Amino acid sequence: MTRVSQQKRRLYEMCAMAIVAQRANLEGAARVGFNVDLPIFSVGRAAELASIHPQTLRQYDRAGLIVPQRTEGGARRYSLRDIDRLIQAQSMSQHDGINLTGIARILELEEENRQLRRQLERLSDNSVSVFTADMDGDITEVRRSSRARHWRRHLHPQTRQLAAGASHRPAQAESKSVVLWHTIYR
Repeated sequence: MTRVSQQKRRLYEMCAMAIVAQRANLEGAARVGFNVDLPIFSVGRAAELASIHPQTLRQYDRAGLIVPQRTEGGARRYSLRDIDRLIQAQSMSQHDGINLTGIARILELEEENRQLRRQLERLSDNSVSVFTADMDGDITEVRRSSRARHWRRHLHPQTRQLAAGASHRPAQAESKSVVLWHTIYR
């Protein structure tokens, strides 16, 4: 785990305090350059920021509700995302009377929803997307780069004519074909 400067640590603490006070959210923090998954806070500091007893954090970890990252020595380190989940879990537990299993499911669904929103945002940013499909039919979006456009201009595809009457390939031959297509979202 990398060491973080005192100045950077203080900025992350101020961001965590804004999240706890509901003056900021994770999307906004990420947008301005915070790595919301950076494991920076110790158990004691995370508990203090979220106004939760440190033993509660350990209980949430044992229950698999909020599992922090670990240092090489095994110490727990919490991120901004973990702090946000801690305050949500505490609120659902104390104010809404939801049990830990219910909280875990709600947090799981919120994370899935967040990932889908991020994917939708990425797909609807009016850019051209390129997709590839592998032999199993799995489709993957491929990021376009200027380097790829550069080398593509220098390709000169060679075409071959099929022999007359060659309408199919032998049954044992494997296809080396790759299908590429792109869509433009507008």
